[in-house]
Amino acid sequence: MAAKKINRRQAVRNMSLGMGAISIAGPAMAGYSKSDPMNFSNVSTNSLKGNINHAACRWCYQSIPLQEFAEKGKEIGLKAIDLLKPEEWQTVLDAGLECSLATDAFASITDGFNDPKNHKKLQEQYLKLISEASHAGIKQVIVFSGNRNSVSDEFGLEHCAEGLDVLVKHAEKNNVTIVMELLNSKVDHEDYQCDHTPWGVALVDKIGSNNFKLLYDIYHMQIMEGDIIATIRKYNEYITHYHTGGVPGRNEINASQELNYPAIMNAIVETGFNGYVAQEFIPTYDNKLDALKEGITICDV
Repeated sequence: MAAKKINRRQAVRNMSLGMGAISIAGPAMAGYSKSDPMNFSNVSTNSLKGNINHAACRWCYQSIPLQEFAEKGKEIGLKAIDLLKPEEWQTVLDAGLECSLATDAFASITDGFNDPKNHKKLQEQYLKLISEASHAGIKQVIVFSGNRNSVSDEFGLEHCAEGLDVLVKHAEKNNVTIVMELLNSKVDHEDYQCDHTPWGVALVDKIGSNNFKLLYDIYHMQIMEGDIIATIRKYNEYITHYHTGGVPGRNEINASQELNYPAIMNAIVETGFNGYVAQEFIPTYDNKLDALKEGITICDV
């Protein structure tokens, strides 16, 4: 990667400003490089096992035009693309993919539902987004807790539940699931409140609706908690979506990092999960689609 590391917040901001499993032994993967990754040219939709519904996050591939990304992504096994704004949905749908997680430019990681001052504006914006998503056949919309800003976990949870109540009721009527993402507050999103699985689980329990669940980001939760497989097994009923990423660095998910993704994917499959697993690593290979193809292959258990 370049010396200046990008993150999703920066990438989404840039886009809004105008930019439109196989288990592989460590020694076999140790030679990966940016310019010469292993050859997965034979990977296609037909060769995948079908146990994992593969998706990818748009912001990680923003240098590739969306139509091209959707068409080529489908060829290597994508069924959906994550974190698309309304103006992007039709391009992906026309390519035969789904939008697996909807967002919009107003969605803020830092200014979320844990602050009552944000409720009215966020409710107005999200009510519209949920309706639009439902009309387009999109099943999931992402939300964020916001940064703590000295708000206790107890009060943050109460405020989130209060602010989300009207949205969850609207989502129930429109067959949409509201999804709160678990993010790390240690490396990427300092002070973010929904940074541990038990806090997110407590919020799901408090809201008490099948239309509100969690996005379990494996990268983020490895940094905050570790114990990934045991956590997935324990809390799988609370999770409706997964993101990937290599730890440390948030790059490719091969043997250059510490997580055993085939084992994690097997654990997910064993829970009976039938939602999407979206690749959200920042590719470092010269050919970013080769990096994505590799990630899909590693996760295809």
